[in-house]
Amino acid sequence: VTGVGVGDELIATDRVLACGGIWGPSIGAMAGVPIPLVAVEHQFIWTEPMDPWLGATTECAIPVIRHQDRDLYMRQRGDHFAVGSYAHEPVLVRSQDIRRHGDPDDMPASNAFTADVFAPAWDDAVRLLPFLAEARFGEAFNGMFSFTPDSYPLLGESQYLKGFWSAQAIWITHSAGAARAVAEWMTDGRPREDMRDCDLNRFEPHASTPAYIRERGAQQYREVYDVIHPLQPMERPRPLRTTPFHAQQQALGAVFFEGRGWEQPRWYEANRELLARYPAPVRSGWNAEWWSPIAHAEHLATRDGVALFDMSPLPKIDVSGPGAAAFLQRMVTGNVDRGVGSITYALMLDAAGGVRSDVTIARLAADRFRIGANGPLDLVWLRAHAPADGTVAIQDVTSGVCCVGIWGPKARAVVQALSEDDWSNEGFPYYTARQRAIGEVPVTAMRVSYVGELGWEIYTTPEYGARLWRLLWDAGQAHGIIAGGRAAFDTLRIEKGYRLWGVDMDTERDPWEAGLGFAVKANKGEFLGREAALAARERRPRAVLRCLVLDDPSVVVMGKEPVFVDGRAVGYVTSAGYCPSVASSVAYAYLPLELSAPGGHAAIAYFGRLHDATITQDPLYDPEGGRLRV
Repeated sequence: VTGVGVGDELIATDRVLACGGIWGPSIGAMAGVPIPLVAVEHQFIWTEPMDPWLGATTECAIPVIRHQDRDLYMRQRGDHFAVGSYAHEPVLVRSQDIRRHGDPDDMPASNAFTADVFAPAWDDAVRLLPFLAEARFGEAFNGMFSFTPDSYPLLGESQYLKGFWSAQAIWITHSAGAARAVAEWMTDGRPREDMRDCDLNRFEPHASTPAYIRERGAQQYREVYDVIHPLQPMERPRPLRTTPFHAQQQALGAVFFEGRGWEQPRWYEANRELLARYPAPVRSGWNAEWWSPIAHAEHLATRDGVALFDMSPLPKIDVSGPGAAAFLQRMVTGNVDRGVGSITYALMLDAAGGVRSDVTIARLAADRFRIGANGPLDLVWLRAHAPADGTVAIQDVTSGVCCVGIWGPKARAVVQALSEDDWSNEGFPYYTARQRAIGEVPVTAMRVSYVGELGWEIYTTPEYGARLWRLLWDAGQAHGIIAGGRAAFDTLRIEKGYRLWGVDMDTERDPWEAGLGFAVKANKGEFLGREAALAARERRPRAVLRCLVLDDPSVVVMGKEPVFVDGRAVGYVTSAGYCPSVASSVAYAYLPLELSAPGGHAAIAYFGRLHDATITQDPLYDPEGGRLRV
């Protein structure tokens, strides 16, 4: 950004903050910046002055009323009453179709009121508040709100144009907080709260296409007052992104959920027969929705035998060039400048020492590294800090490779039967990468595990994907191989104590609070956030992430429930689930240091009741990590 043209005048500036709301896409188009929002009409009326508030001088004498089941809200202002309705089907308006100022009514942000469409909503309002039956409509219009694909605001600096900032799709309930966050971001370089859910750059490329924005914006309008289960997947548009293993997964009865556009198996109906060997505890109510006992069986079958997991949707970034090693040494907390074939677990910190992401970095060649990342914001962060001299290339290769994870105590037997290469512990140690062949398929294999068992992530290019799956599947039949879904994957990692970025850690937490201080290699030299991270190590933590085991294993919480100690709310649940290998209902939460000692007691509020839990040292499963290194 170098300036803003207003008529014949050029206002010189290197920063622009676009706050155009429903006009946002048109403003973004001027600068070549996609603004993924759509304007949606919203029905709203003010009554004429009326009793019982006739002559009232108080701006708001009664609370705002929300009628959740009818998508309505009502509010009083002086001697007027308002009713707003979301009950109608969405009416979308393109930014370029909004009327210009100077038209006869000069109210471009509002369209003509549609009384016939509003009539059912008015009837619902009168049934709830009978005094409205005597009211007459005063001002009535269809106003326009900004809806994004995920309903959150669009804040921050665009990855496409340096100096172009956004503060858009902000509703009145966001207003002061969003304003403060953007002000801090532009002046201090970071807001005090983690803004990952509101970051303008959070979306995958498909989420900025007009068709996707319209489809998802309309659905966000429909659901604005709905109570959405945290596991409930979106229905449209799907399928959008599928991996090379999709046909085999369908044949196994995969129940697909959606994540970042990818179709991801949650569990497989073909594994229902495993319930005879691994019966699952009965669930009912909220935590039984969008869940299957098959996930319990898949979890235990992985621990006992061997399972295939589709890891293709994992974001993957290649960093290459003569300056790649030095660049990554500055960007992460771990020492990546080691031999070819080494793998490093590390954190990316911001300048204040907050955890921006956790990554695995494999050195595939002297000048090429592959990063297992968490999403688009990692790519934006790396590119924003890349040297300008052209010595480093940064490329998102997620769609250019596929990956299957094979894990379990019998994993080595399966891969060794298909390869003349050495897969032994001596020839292929834990946390190393090797170029190998699985049958006819050339692969890059990485001996890492997010489930806590022996095994590998095996990468190849998509044209080989179906063959890779078939070879592993057929060779695994003698060992009872199964396909495992994301539900089992999640509980496997929870009982192993593995953190999930954006849930168990973010920029509001430092590495020691998150239990990840081991990933900070302070002696390796300078890296972004080093000074702040080392200062955090020396000071008293505000809170620390702790493992809670519920006293009643039948109570399965799901995340974000409040946690109490001695009757006082002190935190909230991050990760949670019933963990079959340890037969426990487990939750993680940040607790004040003085209340966090193992053996202590806490309580988790769930559907109006407090459920006792014990603070426990983690990991609960294989704490010495022996199963990973056999």
